[in-house]
Amino acid sequence: MAAITAAPRKPAPPGILTHRAVRKLLILALAAAILAPIAATQWSGATWPRALTVDVSEPLGKASDWIIDNRDTHPLFLYFLGHVSNVVVIAVRAVYLALLAVGWAGVTAIGALVAWRVAGVKLAAGTAAAFLACGLLGMWVPTMQTLALMVVAVLASVAVGALLGLAAGLSDRMDRVLRPVLDTMQVLPAFAYLLPVVLVFGIGVPAAVLATVVYAAPPMARLTSLGLRGADKEVLEAVESLGTTARQRLLTARIPLARKELLLGVNQTIMMALSMAVIASVIGAGGLGDRVYQALASVDVGAALAAGIPIVLLAVVLDRVTGAAGERLGEAGKSPVTWLYALVVAAAVALAGRLAGFLDWPDGWELNIAEPVNRAVDWMTAHLYSGVPVVGGTADWAAHFTSWVLNPLRDGLQWLPWWSVLLIVAALAWLIGTWRTALTAVLAMAAIGVLGVWKPSLDTLSQVLAAVAVTLVIGFATGVAAARSDRVERLLRPVLDVFQTMPQFVYLIPVVALFGVGRAPAVAAAVVYALPAVVRITAQGLRQVDPAAMESARSLGATGGQQLRQVQLPLARPALLLAVNQGVVLVLAVVIIGGLVGGGALGYQVVFGLAQGDLATGLVAGAAIVCLGLMLDRVTQPTERRTTKKGA
Repeated sequence: MAAITAAPRKPAPPGILTHRAVRKLLILALAAAILAPIAATQWSGATWPRALTVDVSEPLGKASDWIIDNRDTHPLFLYFLGHVSNVVVIAVRAVYLALLAVGWAGVTAIGALVAWRVAGVKLAAGTAAAFLACGLLGMWVPTMQTLALMVVAVLASVAVGALLGLAAGLSDRMDRVLRPVLDTMQVLPAFAYLLPVVLVFGIGVPAAVLATVVYAAPPMARLTSLGLRGADKEVLEAVESLGTTARQRLLTARIPLARKELLLGVNQTIMMALSMAVIASVIGAGGLGDRVYQALASVDVGAALAAGIPIVLLAVVLDRVTGAAGERLGEAGKSPVTWLYALVVAAAVALAGRLAGFLDWPDGWELNIAEPVNRAVDWMTAHLYSGVPVVGGTADWAAHFTSWVLNPLRDGLQWLPWWSVLLIVAALAWLIGTWRTALTAVLAMAAIGVLGVWKPSLDTLSQVLAAVAVTLVIGFATGVAAARSDRVERLLRPVLDVFQTMPQFVYLIPVVALFGVGRAPAVAAAVVYALPAVVRITAQGLRQVDPAAMESARSLGATGGQQLRQVQLPLARPALLLAVNQGVVLVLAVVIIGGLVGGGALGYQVVFGLAQGDLATGLVAGAAIVCLGLMLDRVTQPTERRTTKKGA
């Protein structure tokens, strides 16, 4: 068995107990021994010292007042931002009116024919069924409102992302400049994007669209740059040898070779745009998200579910169609003539529907699911919330989780001296990365204290840590099962596909039905949202372990458990660290949204600032969320970049 343990350790990156890690800890211990007494003497107490805080509420309030007072008179608004706002409103309204003019029959036919042309008959039938379900649920008009906003936001996001990706893919300097910006934007929760655009554009569709563009453009930029930089060098050299110009090489070689990455970027942009378009209902986007938001505000689970189902259907359809387009790219038999036939048929169906008066969805065809769902929720409240023999009820579980896990964790973090929190952050970040990683994490955490929101940030951090712990336990166990059993992997695949395409907002609906409102439901929603990514990354990392190492272990008589512990897990360490990183980032995103259902802390302050027009409070909380997300990302950043640089 000694050979078994020796084999995986050779390629594995340095662990916690290596000499390098010990030296790092000793340096930090020495720094703490010098600086901690000074900090404790100068600024006693556990919480962040008031002398080290900066009150930014007054200047932010003044800036907010200046923007509001000058929004109709200043040249910046009159001749630039005002025109941007008007263009967005006109574009969204034009698309919305076009969808209404085509009618429900025409929209359904066009969607089904596009899906058939791209992905085949099964997906076409599924697309038609999804649109019809939106009408049956009484959500046709809100669905068209969301779809109109989506069309404009996705087109703008793809254009902006493609231009940024083109610049990064063709210029090393631009790539170095954009990389930290895109890294930061990728870890920011969606709520953090709402406040700046509201400050500039106010509540309404322009702010919602522009927040969606800022949130959804980074994946398009990243994948465009990746595709251009990953183009086959031999093909590029062959094209260059023919005397082509740089522009010709770009158009005839690099972009065609990067088509799959470009389509994947479009797919990711669409999914992120839909997620953000739903969240943007908080700032007046309207559509399905507004229905969910209003229903959650009044704890009307039935109405929230009636609006949430179309969101999920729309997400699944868009994900499947764009994903199939990428997979079938370049297949034969896709002549433009079939597209022409499809468009003619769609136009004919739309015209026939218009002549027959099938524009508005008939009221008599709607199904009211809100009442039976609310009756089921009432039954659950009466029978499952509490008093269930032996196991207790869902409300009891939420109360116990809050009192046994969330409260002690929050109180423990807030009890720790502020300087010890910074020291812990520095140690974790330096052990897993470089001193630059540690410095960035410490500065981000210190910025939270400077902003004066130390306690609510630690409250949010406690929820994130609790949710991440639950997510990793369930996610790693499920990922291991999926990696070791093809049957389990096949059973999980459709479930994970659906869960991974659902926008963040939708996860709040079932947890409110099961657990009511509070911090525990916010944590539960975060766990469900982050779980699919952790399971997928874990399973993929374990399945990609070198088959030769596995065969060597089996030949030496290792059991299945020994193979997992001594071969697969050590060799899959980078993938597992990536799963932890993604789990943390995704959990933070939903914990913040949990402010809508009683999660409190920073999420509540953002919601309060948006609802009350107190942009200073909201902006400070939003900045703290950004810093918290940046710190958590750096503390859990996988070691691949560090080892790559050292290897280079």
